[in-house]
Amino acid sequence: MGLFGFGKKHHEAEEESKAVDVDDAVETVEETEADEAAENTADTAKDGGFGEGERGVDHGPWDVDDENIPDYDDYLDIGSLYLPFLQGIELRLKGARKTGTVMGATITLGNSSLEMEAFAAPKSYGLWDDVRADLLAANEGSREVEGVFGTELILPVKVKDKTLDTRIVGIDGPRWMLRGIFTGPAARPDGDDEEKTTLDKYFSDLVVDRGEEPLAPRDMIPMHAPVGPAERAKQAEAESKDDEQSTGKDIPGKPKGPLSKTLETQTQTTLRRGPLFSEVR
Repeated sequence: MGLFGFGKKHHEAEEESKAVDVDDAVETVEETEADEAAENTADTAKDGGFGEGERGVDHGPWDVDDENIPDYDDYLDIGSLYLPFLQGIELRLKGARKTGTVMGATITLGNSSLEMEAFAAPKSYGLWDDVRADLLAANEGSREVEGVFGTELILPVKVKDKTLDTRIVGIDGPRWMLRGIFTGPAARPDGDDEEKTTLDKYFSDLVVDRGEEPLAPRDMIPMHAPVGPAERAKQAEAESKDDEQSTGKDIPGKPKGPLSKTLETQTQTTLRRGPLFSEVR
């Protein structure tokens, strides 16, 4: 089944989300109390730190250039995404066998999973509305729901002899769209399962690095093998030393005297296209 999905600055006041269960099995709850509990549940989703307000101002996912971006020095760098560390999760990278190119990243927590991919988008408008409409038209049984990340999509997927629901979330950012595919208990749009709450928060803490590489809309922003904080710090230190040397008085190989007319500098750029489609299996 083809899925081509992709989606303003930090917390002024961060409130801790409190889940409220309204279970049909609790028959002793009076109707008025049940109504209040349901209303509180909806308010909890809005106040969870993501889903209401402006992306990049009040909540994430974040862009590397957001003014109030949280400190992500300890995140794992996989190219287009910086991933927070979270106890108990398992990270799996999807790659092309022939080229070794990383094509996607999935984290697993208990019985739930979250697949994450970032795609290039135009400067003037987002992609999620159009992509969501395409998915609705192409997949029978899919439906829109209102969730913590705004308008989300529930899409049934056949796995062996079973049909399971996936929850697809799209977040529009500056020149990118981030897609998240939730499975397991985290796919229930109205659920308050701990796995769903944890993975929703994890998704909202992601940091997207669009980069400057020219990409067509809906091209996947390239990923690479994970680079940890310690290795990034060493790379930054090495680059800093190189910069200091390059700005010094004695530069090895520096031409003596005025530049001649025959001295030329060539710059080559390569347009790399990513896949337009991804699959949930």
